[in-house]
Amino acid sequence: MSRRAGVVWTLLVALALTGGVLTIRGERRAPIAAHLTVAEALSAGDLTGFARAEAPRAFAFPRDHGPHPAFRTEWWYWTGNLATPDGRRFGFQLTFFRTALTPEAPPRGSAWGAHQVYLAHFAVTDVAGRRFGAWSRTERLALGLAGAEPEPFRVWIDDWEAKGEGGTGLPVRLRASEGDTAIDLTLESGKPVVLQGERGLSRKGAEPGNASYYYSLTRMPARGSVTVGGRRFEVTGLAWMDREWSTSALGAELAGWDWVALQLDDGRELMFYRLRRKDGSADRFSAGALVDATGSARALGLDDVTLEPVGAWTSPRSGARYPARWRLRMAGLGLDLEIAPVLADQELDVGTRYWEGAVVVAGKVAGRGYVEMVGYGP
Repeated sequence: MSRRAGVVWTLLVALALTGGVLTIRGERRAPIAAHLTVAEALSAGDLTGFARAEAPRAFAFPRDHGPHPAFRTEWWYWTGNLATPDGRRFGFQLTFFRTALTPEAPPRGSAWGAHQVYLAHFAVTDVAGRRFGAWSRTERLALGLAGAEPEPFRVWIDDWEAKGEGGTGLPVRLRASEGDTAIDLTLESGKPVVLQGERGLSRKGAEPGNASYYYSLTRMPARGSVTVGGRRFEVTGLAWMDREWSTSALGAELAGWDWVALQLDDGRELMFYRLRRKDGSADRFSAGALVDATGSARALGLDDVTLEPVGAWTSPRSGARYPARWRLRMAGLGLDLEIAPVLADQELDVGTRYWEGAVVVAGKVAGRGYVEMVGYGP
């Protein structure tokens, strides 16, 4: 499976089945009840005609920052931890998904017709204000409402956008606003691109094509502004970009996943995703990467990392019970880290439901990062 394809595909299938209009938690409307689990949604649909990730490929930029319409699903994912000069802290998430409903566009007589859909999630964590807001938008690929372009790089839905400001697609400017909350950030590359898995081919299962093309920018210096409650703050910090495209299905034995992306104070970055089986064990295709201070990356497998939940937090809205903290250990490198959310409640309930939020790292080396937890609760 594409690790986050479950989020977007569940939402789109639920919308199609309910005929619903996207609701936004930040506006305190009742959310759409998505009566499909991630596994059920990803097992639905005919994949015939879509391209598959079957072997390593050559990557080229800025071309690969742009869309790959031959594949069913792809996403552009930015998260980060920011602070004002006097130390007030914020987290942010801005994510764009593209999903093709059919491999090729059928003949249509209307300019509104489209066979691809774009979805975006936007969230801001205000640590001092104890406030978390999350919003979602969806649009068809028609009439300029949404889309993605490689050169010059841009992906957008309405006025939410990521736009490259250089010939390589970097730096990238992120802009999104909803009500009294907004971000306007410029992100530099920081370190070279990290190709995840086998030279960018990230296998998620034993079946041929059950894989994705996956790369990351793991330490992106960020500067700009965050607005919360109508008040604008100038901020700097570090961001992380994940980029992935695939055509694959979630195995029937999997319930969800836990993903951590950490930027350590010693200049290293650590990413690991734990694919969770329905019996609670970690799947053998769980994987990640450790990036050293120079940008050199080492691929990680299940045997390299122990990721254990510590305690639990129950959402007052959904009733889902999530791990409250994590302990991450890498015996071979002497790493023993405790990962704790900056706020307990960073659950997005925007048609699909999952937990994604800013975290702090303590141990022999400290740091900050983001954690995503999918597949908890009914």
